[in-house]
Amino acid sequence: MRTQVAYLGPTGSYAEQAACALAKLETLSEPIFIPCSGIRSVIEHLANKDCEAAVVPIENSVEGGVTGTLDSLWTYPELFIQRALVLPIRHALISSGTISDISEVLSHPQALAQCSNWLNENLPTAIQLPTNSTSEAVRMVQGSTFRAAIASKDSSNIKGLEALAYPINDVAGNCTRFVLLANKEKNIEGSNIASFAFSLHANTPGSLLKALECIAKLGLNMSRIESRPSKRELGEYIFFIDIELEIESVNIKNQLNQLLEPLCENVIYFGSYKNTQRIETT
Repeated sequence: MRTQVAYLGPTGSYAEQAACALAKLETLSEPIFIPCSGIRSVIEHLANKDCEAAVVPIENSVEGGVTGTLDSLWTYPELFIQRALVLPIRHALISSGTISDISEVLSHPQALAQCSNWLNENLPTAIQLPTNSTSEAVRMVQGSTFRAAIASKDSSNIKGLEALAYPINDVAGNCTRFVLLANKEKNIEGSNIASFAFSLHANTPGSLLKALECIAKLGLNMSRIESRPSKRELGEYIFFIDIELEIESVNIKNQLNQLLEPLCENVIYFGSYKNTQRIETT
C-alpha cells in the first residue's frame, strides 16, 4: 500500500526536500507526496485521515518555533511525531529581473525574517509580502521583473528565473527542524528526544516553576521550552517542551503524566522519536 504524505507546498519548497528525506529515513512504502497550501492545511489533511503522514517545520534556529505548527499540534492531540530532521537552510533571491528592478520581495514570513538584515542593506525600499511557502513565492514571481522570491537556490532552475544573490540568509548556520507526523504513536528503539506540551490549572506565582521542577526530577536535559498563548485569555499560556532521552528512558510518557497531572489542566504527549541532524543541500 502506498503512503500518502502531505507537506507544505507547492512543489520545490524546503518542506518537500524534508518530506522526501524523512520518507526515505522511515522507509515509507512508495510515498505519494501531496502539496498543501499552508501549515494548517497540511496538519488537517492528516487529522482528517486524508493522508497517512504529514511533514511540517516545527523550529528554526534563527526565528524559533513555527507557531502554525505548534498551535495545530495542540489543537489535534491525536497526532504524533514519528521522526525529526534538521535541514540546513540557504536562501537565494530569485527573479526574472535584476536586483535594481526589484520593488517587491515575496516569501514565507520566516524566510523574510531570516533575511531581514540582507534585505535592509540591499533592498531597503522593497515591499516585503508574505506567502504560504517559499515555493509559492517562486510561482508568484515568474514572469515579473519587479518581483523577487526568497527560496532555495534550486528554485531558480525554473525557466525564466535566476538566482540574483546567494546565500542571503543573515546567519550562516540557519537550519530548520522538520517533523514527520502520523495518527499513531511510534515509540522506536533509539529515540533521542521526546516532545510534549502542557497548560497549567492557573497562572499563579510559582506554578510554572513547580511544573519545571517536576520535569527536572526525571534527570533528563530539557533542550527546548517555548510558550504560546492559549487564545482563551491574556496571560494564559501553553508550554512546549523537548527533553533529551537516554537509553533507560523507557516509560517517559507515564512518568511525565504522573508528575505533571496534579499541576496541569492538560498534558499532551507528542511522542519519542529520533532527531536526525543535518543533511547537506544546495
